Amino acid sequence: MNHLLFLQSLGAPEIIIILVIILLLFGGKKIPELMKGVGKGIKSFKEGVKGIENDIDLNDTDSPAKK
Repeated sequence: MNHLLFLQSLGAPEIIIILVIILLLFGGKKIPELMKGVGKGIKSFKEGVKGIENDIDLNDTDSPAKK
């Protein structure tokens, strides 16, 4: 957990520098494609989580209530 402490000290200038470096590495045309892929991944993850939640809810309603 101590290895993540450096993230707390990131300010606006550091984030801007990181974004500029990413822009230089990938170029302006690749970044929208990367973000599109990230968006699809997040959407797929949310759908998977929702499916698991629905399965859990169905299992709870199918089992008889124990008193």
